[in-house]
Amino acid sequence: MTDIIDIWSYLSEGPLLWLTLTLVAYLIGDGCFRLAGRKPYVNPVLISMLLLAALLEATGTSYQTYFEGAQFVHFMLGPATVALAVPLWSNWRKVRESALPLLAALCVGSAMAMGSGVAIGAAFGLDRQILLSLVPKAATSPIAIGVSETIGGLPTLTVVLVLITGVIGAVVTTPLLNLLRIRDYRGRGFATGVAAHGIGTARAFQVHGTAGAFAGIGMVLNAALTALLAPLFVKLFF
Repeated sequence: MTDIIDIWSYLSEGPLLWLTLTLVAYLIGDGCFRLAGRKPYVNPVLISMLLLAALLEATGTSYQTYFEGAQFVHFMLGPATVALAVPLWSNWRKVRESALPLLAALCVGSAMAMGSGVAIGAAFGLDRQILLSLVPKAATSPIAIGVSETIGGLPTLTVVLVLITGVIGAVVTTPLLNLLRIRDYRGRGFATGVAAHGIGTARAFQVHGTAGAFAGIGMVLNAALTALLAPLFVKLFF
């Protein structure tokens, strides 16, 4: 047992270990997702998060140690976000045809994403810094972190809130939109991207290509609008 602990202590300091475990955890989550018939509530991101959290807790590994090893995944969020300009270009004709409805949905969705979380948090008596951390929760992580730092929030807390928002959105959007009988994949995808950023966008691609493309568009536009409106939102309501 002592030998095993010593080996683990040695391996845990290596950056490739945590990157590898992150990829393995996601592959397990994706395998569960496929075995469940691609049910939205069997979300691979959620499963991988739970597996990694349990592993960190069981081994007494700090998040800082984990992040130092898996930060390459975090680094790739930026290029992945920029790459979503590809579906925007590929669907440019459809975007132009739906420009006004998309713009209206973007403005309402972005405002609601910022306002709803803050309103609920305020109702529960959360302090100012936590409320500020809630403001950019619907934006993709690289943008949300920068916005949180700018307006005085806690970037680490914002990252957690972004992940929770994305996972919840990926789980509930498909059943909810089915319940509301919304069939247009442009609207379904765009709403998912605005509300649930990258995790929701990944789920939208699993449902339909058009939905995924418009989810990517919604995610990118909402991130840009959040970055512009968040400081104004804070000035008006804080």
